[in-house]
Amino acid sequence: MSAPLSPGFVNGEVSFWYRSSGVPAPGERLDGDTRADVAVVGAGYTGLWTAYYLKKADPSLRVVVLEKEFAGFGASGRNGGWLTGALAGSPERYAKTHGADGARRLQRAMFESIDEVIRVAAEEGIDADIVKGGLLTVARGTAQALRLREELAGQREWGWGPEDVRLLSGDEMDDRLRVAGAVAATWTPHCARIQPAKLARGLAAAVRNLGVDVYEGTPVTSIAPGRAVTPYGTVRADHVLRCTEGFTAGIDGHHRDWLPMNSSLIVTEPLPPEVWDEIGWRGRELLGDMAHYYMYAQRTADDRIAFGGRGRPYLYGSRIDERGHTHAWTVDALWDLLVAFFPAVARSRVAHAWSGVLGVPRDWCSAVHLDPATGLGWAGGYTGHGVTTTNLAGRTLRDLVLRRDTGLTRMPWVDRRVRAWEPEPLRWLGVHSMYRLYRLADARESAGMTRTSVLARIADRITGH
Repeated sequence: MSAPLSPGFVNGEVSFWYRSSGVPAPGERLDGDTRADVAVVGAGYTGLWTAYYLKKADPSLRVVVLEKEFAGFGASGRNGGWLTGALAGSPERYAKTHGADGARRLQRAMFESIDEVIRVAAEEGIDADIVKGGLLTVARGTAQALRLREELAGQREWGWGPEDVRLLSGDEMDDRLRVAGAVAATWTPHCARIQPAKLARGLAAAVRNLGVDVYEGTPVTSIAPGRAVTPYGTVRADHVLRCTEGFTAGIDGHHRDWLPMNSSLIVTEPLPPEVWDEIGWRGRELLGDMAHYYMYAQRTADDRIAFGGRGRPYLYGSRIDERGHTHAWTVDALWDLLVAFFPAVARSRVAHAWSGVLGVPRDWCSAVHLDPATGLGWAGGYTGHGVTTTNLAGRTLRDLVLRRDTGLTRMPWVDRRVRAWEPEPLRWLGVHSMYRLYRLADARESAGMTRTSVLARIADRITGH
C-alpha cells in the first residue's frame, strides 16, 4: 500500500538528520594553491577522524581537508546511526592473510572503537544523542531463526563470548522490544545509537578548533603523488589521503574501485506514549533482522522510528543521486515492512525519506592503505559499517602517516588489495540480480520455508558477498 505521508513530508534534502538544524551551506572554499603536510580528500567521518588524530598526535602538522559539499554531506550525515561493533567484512577473508588471531584482533579493535567514539564525543562536547543500548537482531520465521543460530555459532568460533552476544529467551525479547512475528533474537552490547549529522558536524568543529583547515565547496578532480587538484587551486602535500567512500567512483582513475551502493531510510512522526507502550524499546537498542534484503532501525531521541533498507541498490555506471531523493516505491516498501514489524505504527505517517551511498569493495571487506614511496593513502569500503570503522581507520592512517609500528598498523585490513569491479553492464546486472534473488528468497522463506533458500546462495556467488 502507499505510505501515508505527513503534510510536511520531505524527500531527500540530504537527510532527516539535518531537519532540525537545516542543511548547512558550504563554508570557506580553497582560494589558490597551498602547501600542507597532509591533504585529506573528503570531510566525512574517515577524513575528519584522520585529521583529528593527526593533529592530536602532532599539533605542528599542517593538515588540510578538502570537501566537495560540506562536512557530513555524504554517508556520514545520512546513515542509520549504528555505532556498531560488527566487522566490516568477513573474518574468514581477513584470516586468509593474517590468520585467525589477526581477524580476532580486528574484531576486538572494532568493539573498542565504539567506546573510543563515545569518549571523544564526551571530551569534545559533541552531543550526538548517543545511547549505548546494544543491538537486537531478530529472526522472523524458521529460516531466519536457523541463520541466526548459525551466525551465533560463527561468532563464538571467532571469539565472541557470552558477554559479547547471547541468545534471548522469548520473555527477554519481549521485555526489550516486541516485534510482530519474531521467533528468536540475539543481543550484543557492542552497539550504540547516534544522531549521524550531529556527530559529523561536531567532529568537524573539533577538527577546526585543533587548527585544521577544512575547505568546503571544493571538489577534488584528481589525486596524484604530492598533490590534490581542485578547480580553485592545488594542495601540495607529502601525504594525500583519499577518504571518499561511496563517492570514490567520481575521482579520475578510481571509477571501479568501490561500488556505490544505495541505502534508503524513512522516519515516522514522533510516536505517542501509547504506541511505545505496545512496542517497548525502552533501552533504545538498535534493531536489525536476518532477512537477506535486511532492514535496520533505531528509536530516535525525539521518539520516532528511523527505518532503513535497500531501495534501488545501484545506479548504472556508478552514478549517484547526491541530494538523497528516494523513489516512491521504496518509501512504500519500507513503510509496509515497518508496519509488519510494528502494527501500532500504522497510526503514524512518514515524515521524511532519504537515501545515501556506501562503498563496497569487490570482496566486501574494508581496507586501509598508505604507500610510503608516493605518500598516497586511502581507507574505506565499509559496506555499511562505517560509523565505527571510520574511527579505527582514522587512527590507523594516523599511525601509518607518522610511520609508527603499532598494533593498528599490523591489522589484517592494512594494505589489503582487492581487484576492481567489472565494467558495465556486468556491474549493473550483477548487483540487480543479487538483490532480485534476495527478495525472492525472502518471499519464499516468509511463505514457510524452513531453511535458507538456494536463491540467496546463488546471489552470494554472483557478487562474492
